[in-house]
Amino acid sequence: MTAEACSFAEDRIIIMAAPNGARRSQADHPALPMTAAELADNAVALRDAGVSVLHLHVRDDNRRHTLDPATYRTAIAAIRESVGDDLVLQVTTEAVGLYTSGEQMAVVRALQPEAVSIALREICPTRAAEPAAAKFFAWLRKKGIWPQVILYSIADVRRFDALRQSGVFADASPFVLFVLGNYADAVAGRVADLERMLAAATPEAWPWAVCCFGAEEHAVMCAALATGGHVRIGFENNLLLSDGTTAPDNAALIRQFVAVADKGRRRPASAAEIRQWQGL
Repeated sequence: MTAEACSFAEDRIIIMAAPNGARRSQADHPALPMTAAELADNAVALRDAGVSVLHLHVRDDNRRHTLDPATYRTAIAAIRESVGDDLVLQVTTEAVGLYTSGEQMAVVRALQPEAVSIALREICPTRAAEPAAAKFFAWLRKKGIWPQVILYSIADVRRFDALRQSGVFADASPFVLFVLGNYADAVAGRVADLERMLAAATPEAWPWAVCCFGAEEHAVMCAALATGGHVRIGFENNLLLSDGTTAPDNAALIRQFVAVADKGRRRPASAAEIRQWQGL
């Protein structure tokens, strides 16, 4: 990891919010935001709770996952009207079995967002896909778009590090998100899963964050706080507070974590600080 990234993480922690995801609906929780207006309202509450990065999923008119650029633009405009530049807006390229890697790249090229979240296994599924992925990451760097590379398994971690060292990401220290557990198979993440991910990685070589499906989300976030990582929290991954009760909204999950973070040396980073760090 660069000296600048190490210095940033020593006394600051990035709190990202993932308020909806691609699969859950208001049948799962009535406060899960689906429309542009609901996302904009959530953005205000999340900012006020301590969030600096909003991980953004959008839905079509039937409330299904979409990567449609026009739908994204509508949501981004509504959020910006509500919070201005107080949040870094990170769009997702999550495929959910609907989009190819080429289509995912095309969406990002059309949007040219401030930040983007990209699953390694989707954007670069095979060795044959590596040249196109390298070209795409070089374009992101040229455009000043901040990528976050999502890793779901230890195999992903090892492949990521090999590709990093070979220069595929156009950055010696790309920002990584470890995903613990999954929604599709109802597998809950654990603190031990994070420990295994870090043991398989070289966490001193790049900045990292973690998200966790299931009730152990808060415990995992506290572990990340203690070990130099950043966090992503929200209804995409978990609906429960640490006491096992259902959170009333996304902001309650954030406030629960901030109450712990405020007692330590690492304070929540602002969007402005992240932009300066990443050159956005």
